[in-house]
Amino acid sequence: MRQFVTLLLALSAMCAAAAPLPLNDAALAAVRGGDGVSFDLSGFSMNGDVRITYTPQPGRSTWIGNLSASRSDNVVPFTDPYRLDIGQGPAGLADIVSFAFPANAHGAQRWQFAYDWGVDADGLVRDGGSVVLTDVVYQGGGLQFSTPRLEDGVAFGLALNMRIGEMAWRPNGRAAETGGLALAGVRVGAVDAAGNFTGAPWAIADVATQPAVVNALADESGAHLHVGIGWPDARHGSGAAPAGGLQIDRITFANPGGGTTDFGSARIGAIQIQYLDVKFRP
Repeated sequence: MRQFVTLLLALSAMCAAAAPLPLNDAALAAVRGGDGVSFDLSGFSMNGDVRITYTPQPGRSTWIGNLSASRSDNVVPFTDPYRLDIGQGPAGLADIVSFAFPANAHGAQRWQFAYDWGVDADGLVRDGGSVVLTDVVYQGGGLQFSTPRLEDGVAFGLALNMRIGEMAWRPNGRAAETGGLALAGVRVGAVDAAGNFTGAPWAIADVATQPAVVNALADESGAHLHVGIGWPDARHGSGAAPAGGLQIDRITFANPGGGTTDFGSARIGAIQIQYLDVKFRP
């Protein structure tokens, strides 16, 4: 509400400073409109016991729940917002919904996430523990959504320039002393020919140049979730998959009773996803 009032005051000051002027036809024709919204999430936090369950067949399911999420504030609120736009796609393609992450050049916007997960299959009920992500920083990139070209479901694109302070799988609770596997100093982003991070997002999928899809398929074994990334499309791009890199500064496993095993670091200098087809069978 405070931001809205500030915006109204700013608009009032602008109107008072200069009277409206008429526009000729040439000026009006040069105006390009669009549908979208910009918004900030400074100080955002949420906690709840909502559970999301995926059930491919009766008696077989997996779930995540008890999600918590929070984000640190911008230094100056609403100076680097998220953007949601609906625009026309390339010739011959459907419209595209684009969700762009903030540039976050100084990394001040940091997310904290945690959720629990489990499975219930063939009479076996298993609580898998918790996944905890700390200091998650998105710097540019975002998501795209559109209509698949040849099948049902949702076509999507994903571009990431991301850092994660720590990503931990903890089977005995969310606290660090409960033990588990942890990846510290994770980085994902675009790389150059030498395998060096460029600071730009890695386009893992793009609805025009290399679309991804998520849908449900059925065959003789039953229904299953399907996630795929198509081949690069030279009609709407270069025909080559973009290169990205993955870096992990430290991999450790901690025992609940004490003691930690350090597996060192890992790095993949260049990754190109030419084609991906994953089916989650019941």
